[in-house]
Amino acid sequence: MREFRAALLLLAGIGCGGATSAESNAGSGGAPSAGGTLATDGTGGTESSGGAASAKLVAKAVAAGPYDACARLADGTVRCWGVNTFGQLGNGTTTDSSVPVTVLGITSATAVAAGSYDACAVLTDGTVQCWGHDGYGQLGNNTWTNSSVPVLVSGITSATAVAADAHTCAILIGGTVQCWGYNGYGELGNGSTISSSVPVMVSGISSATNIATGANHTCAVLTDGTIQCWGWNGYGELGDGSTTNSSVPVTVSGITNATAVAAGLDYTCALLPNGSIQCWGDNASGQLGDGTAKNSSVPVTVTGF
Repeated sequence: MREFRAALLLLAGIGCGGATSAESNAGSGGAPSAGGTLATDGTGGTESSGGAASAKLVAKAVAAGPYDACARLADGTVRCWGVNTFGQLGNGTTTDSSVPVTVLGITSATAVAAGSYDACAVLTDGTVQCWGHDGYGQLGNNTWTNSSVPVLVSGITSATAVAADAHTCAILIGGTVQCWGYNGYGELGNGSTISSSVPVMVSGISSATNIATGANHTCAVLTDGTIQCWGWNGYGELGDGSTTNSSVPVTVSGITNATAVAAGLDYTCALLPNGSIQCWGDNASGQLGDGTAKNSSVPVTVTGF
C-alpha cells in the first residue's frame, strides 16, 4: 500500500501553531499517504470596498493533506476542500470540492489536522472529532466505518493538539500522548503492532509539547527539548542511529533543545531555538537539505539556516 503515500508538508512553529500550541498539528510502508499541517494566524473582521462592507472568512490555521486541505476559522468552524472520496471534507457527502465547504457540526475548533484521507479537529472542551477514511480505525470512535461527518473520538476530553494520517495522535493536558489507527510498524507507540480504533496511551511520554505524524512514524518534542519518535524506521526517520522499527518511543540522537518537529513521508525535521533546522531519514530527493542524497539515521543540519 506504499504507492498511496505522499510527502508531508508541515511547517511547525515557524509563524504557526504547529503542535506547540492549539493552532494545528500534526503523517512508510503499509498505510496510505502522509498528511500534515501548516498553521498560520489571521486577523479577523470584515473588509470594506467602495463603502460597502463584505464578510470575509478569517482563517486562523490551515492543514494540508496530500489531496485535501482544511482551515480553522476565527469563529471556530472548519472548512475543507479537495478530494472527498471517503468523506474527508466532512460536509456529509463524498463529492469533491474545489472550493471550501463547511464541516458539519463543528463550531468550536481550536486546532485542525489533515491526514491521508481523513481530518480531525480539537474542540474547546478538549474533545476531538474526526471524519473521512476509517479503514485503520483512525477516526477513533471504535468502528472501522468511514464517515462523511465528524464523529467523536472515544475517551479523549483534554486534548490540546492533534496530528493525523493513517494513524492519529493527540497531546493531552499534562503532556501525555494517545494515538489510534494504523499500527503495523508500531506508530501508536504502545509496544504493539496491532491497530486500534480507540486511543491507546503512548508508552513513557508525559511531557509532550509538540507532535507530528509521518506516514508510519510519529515524533514528539518534550519539555526538555529532546525528541522521541516511534514506528517505521526503514530510512532512519526515528533518528536514533538505527534503521530498526520501534513500537515504543526512542530518543533522537543529539537534539536537546528542539522547539518543534515536522514529520514527512519517511523523514523528520526539527526546529531549534537559533533558527537552525535538523533533519533525518530518507534523503533520496534531498529532503534532508544537507546538500547530499544520502539517508541519515541521525540528525543533519539543513544548509543555510
